[in-house]
Parts: sequence; C-alpha cells; structure tokens
Amino acid sequence: MDACTSNCSSPTPPRWRKVAYGGMQPGYDDNHTDETFLEDMVMNANVVKRDILKVMQDSIPISQYLCIVSLVVLVWSYTLRSTLDENSLLLLDVSLLGSGFLILVLTEEMLSLNLLFHYILNISFFITGLYVLAPIYQTLTRSISSDSIWAVTISLLMLHLFLHDYSGSTIKAPGALQNPTLTSCISLNASVVASVFVASLLPSRLHVFAIMLFSLLVFLFAPLVTYCVKKYSFRLHLLFSFALMVVTLSFVYMLHRLLFMLLLGLLVFVNVVCPYWLIQIQEYKFEINGPWDEAKLCFDITN
Repeated sequence: MDACTSNCSSPTPPRWRKVAYGGMQPGYDDNHTDETFLEDMVMNANVVKRDILKVMQDSIPISQYLCIVSLVVLVWSYTLRSTLDENSLLLLDVSLLGSGFLILVLTEEMLSLNLLFHYILNISFFITGLYVLAPIYQTLTRSISSDSIWAVTISLLMLHLFLHDYSGSTIKAPGALQNPTLTSCISLNASVVASVFVASLLPSRLHVFAIMLFSLLVFLFAPLVTYCVKKYSFRLHLLFSFALMVVTLSFVYMLHRLLFMLLLGLLVFVNVVCPYWLIQIQEYKFEINGPWDEAKLCFDITN
C-alpha cells in the first residue's frame, strides 16, 4: 500500500517542448536538446558551385579599371615630361567628354532629356569651379618636396584601388536603385586628392586645369560609362575590356618594359590565377546550418 501510494504520488515529468520564448521548463536544463536536434542539420546548403569561366568573366571589371588607372598615370607621366602640352590635354578632355556622353545616349535606355540636361548643367558648374580653383591647386604643395608628393600620391592611388566598387558606379546610374557606397565615396575622394597633388607639380594654370579636368572625368565618369556598357551588352563589355587592356599594355610597353611586365603579370594574376585559386579552395568550404541559426525574414521590410 505504501509503495503504491509513493508511486501514485510521484508526478510524471512533463514532456520537453521546443519553444522559442517560454522560459525554462521544469526538469530540464536551459540548454537541453532532445534526440531530434540534429535531424534538421544541413551541410553546405548555401555553397555555390562556381565555374572557372564565370569567375574569370567576373574578374574582368577589376582588370578593366586597373587599365583605366594605368592610363591616367601614363597621362600624368607624359604631362610632367612636357610630352603633352595643355592644348593636347584640353583636346583629350573634350574627346573624352563627348565620347562618354555619346556612349551614355546609345546604351542607356532610361536616359531622358531632363536627366541629360541635368548632367550637362552639373558638368558646366563643375568645369567652371575647377577653372576658378586651378591657381589654388597650382600652389597648394609648393612647400612640400616632390618625393613626399609622389609617396602620398601612390598611397592614395592604392587606397583608391582597394576601396573602389568594381561592380557598380561612382555616380548613381539612371534607373539604379542603390546609391554609391561609403567605401566608393572614400575611394573617389582619394583619387581626387591624388590628382590635386600631381596637378600641383605643373607650371601653368591652364596645365593644372587640363590635367585636373582629365583626371576627374576619368575617375568620375569612366565607372559610369563602363557600367552602362556592361548593362547594355555583356559581349560589348568584354570587347571593350580586351581592347582597353591591349591599348594600355601597348602604351606602357613604349614607356618602360619593366612596367609592362609588371602590369601584364598583374592582369594575368587577377584574371587567371585568382579565379583558379577560388575554385580550388571552394572544395574546402564547410558550412553547417540547423535549428540553432538565427531566423531570417522571408520578405523585404523596406517595402
């Protein structure tokens, strides 16, 4: 009778339930898991199997922009050597500006007349302000040695390349939903300051204005033009990129053969070696997903 009474009086422990916000359950630790805990474990659910050809195509914008920056440095070098005078630079600026607008008109479907007029008006104000500030740029680094100027310029260009947004544009493209990122703006500012340092080494106001206009046209509008070309036709984007690489390598070869070898090796490293490494290390990727992961919203909260 006593045994029966003791057995009947001992309550059966409640069954453990998996609840998100229910506090501690009596008879179970806070970190308790049952035998079904690992049944929902998934391994490598989000791992994307990459194709080396696709990765090489995705790396082309990096090589493309490396060539663009190399051409800017070449123009800086030829200008400082007095190979390019101010008239040639101004002609180059007008050619770049006209060809850029022509490419935008031909490739961008959402470019309206109002937006085109807005671009032209902003560029007019931009060129006027640049011409007014040219004497200040010319005397900005007069008390700084040329070695220090080149060291800072190279550092700023490295920072510019490191922070540049290779998948987008430094200017919001027509129809784009997202604005340029913070790192992209920092990258643009670094290129502008580097251009000011180089322009301060030139002898005349017109020289300073021409080289600053060239540098800012390239750093501001070249990413926008290449972005519109890529969005319009990927084949045209590939053709333009390879033509740009050939032209850049040709000019660098005429300037210095060691620099040509360095640039060629860098382009091969970016377009061939890095994609191959990415494919090779992909097999070592190991990802575990399960009920312990944070919940993710299945809808866009911005709408």
